[in-house]
Amino acid sequence: MRLFKRVLSLVITAAMAAGLASCSASPSSVTSDTSQTGATEKLLESTGHETSGSSAKESISRFGKAVVVYFSCTGNTKDVANKIASAANCKTYEIVPSKPYSTEDLNYKNRKSRASKEQNDASSRPEISVDIAGWESYDTVFIGYPIWFGKAPKILYTFVESHDFQGKKVIPFCTSGSSGIGSSATDLASLAKDSGKWINGTRFSATVKAKDITEWLNALVEAGEI
Repeated sequence: MRLFKRVLSLVITAAMAAGLASCSASPSSVTSDTSQTGATEKLLESTGHETSGSSAKESISRFGKAVVVYFSCTGNTKDVANKIASAANCKTYEIVPSKPYSTEDLNYKNRKSRASKEQNDASSRPEISVDIAGWESYDTVFIGYPIWFGKAPKILYTFVESHDFQGKKVIPFCTSGSSGIGSSATDLASLAKDSGKWINGTRFSATVKAKDITEWLNALVEAGEI
């Protein structure tokens, strides 16, 4: 009998200890869950604020319907054009020559190369293969090109003279190894017979970062340029 009572007492004591351990663990578990939930809510709030940034939406809306028009042979201007289109949330249109440029055509050291001849011929207007659709509907036009002998390639002259920029905001940009934009942007504005609002052009390196493009666009908006 004594042995039975002793065993029973041990069983009861063990059960009580387990119950107490279970009760003491419960608040710790709840606190941990609450902490994780709070952290998740803060993360969602932070992410939502960053992705829905009202200032970014306001900046983009000021562009109206925009397009990035560009000419690129080596891909440098194309890369910058795509970054601008991404930041401005708009489409791109590539000026494609009817006759593509070969590597030898772009040999600037050869005075007889195609690019050299075109740039030295004031009347040169290389033909464009396909025209841009819905031109009249665009409010803002970013227009980009590489610098060839300190100027915009003559195919840009073809494009500008073939389109009416009346009522449009035009933002020229160029790419180059080191040369600045020079008078290339104002030359194009003159060819447009000063139709449209042409702002000062900007030169970008081929390695410009997306955040620099965004800062440039924001600066244009803040300055009231676009």
